[in-house]
Amino acid sequence: MTKVPISKTKIETKLATIRDALMELELIAKLNKTDFSKDKMKFVASEHFLRRALEAIFDISGHIISRFPYMPGKRPTTYKEIATAMGEKGIVSQEFAKNSLLKMAGYRNRMVHYYDEISKEELYGILKNKLDDIDMFAQKIVTLLENPKKYNLEISDL
Repeated sequence: MTKVPISKTKIETKLATIRDALMELELIAKLNKTDFSKDKMKFVASEHFLRRALEAIFDISGHIISRFPYMPGKRPTTYKEIATAMGEKGIVSQEFAKNSLLKMAGYRNRMVHYYDEISKEELYGILKNKLDDIDMFAQKIVTLLENPKKYNLEISDL
């Protein structure tokens, strides 16, 4: 059976989106809570950049997981299933998948479907306490690109 390679170009493009969003989020995270809460544009910008980073994380994850064989009807399709599969396949640790990626998947869904319920306080908490998880994910993907054979994957420059 021929393996379908991962697209290095696609993953690197999405990693650039993550890095750009993370850079902007880190700048906003330097604000104190009062200044962040008073500035509606900082709230909106942080929401935007966080959603972009999360979308890119799950675009990358979905692309990678789609390269593994699954029985008919067993392929992960939801963001939470994809997060779990990333741990099961060893792309990230199972602990990271459970404690971080699953939460990212849930929050991404909340941002998209329940955007009107996102509070300044919770978003500020993410900026102060959870941006390292995004960076850690990006580092794991760079490791995969450097040694795809370790994960039983192939890579293409396309």
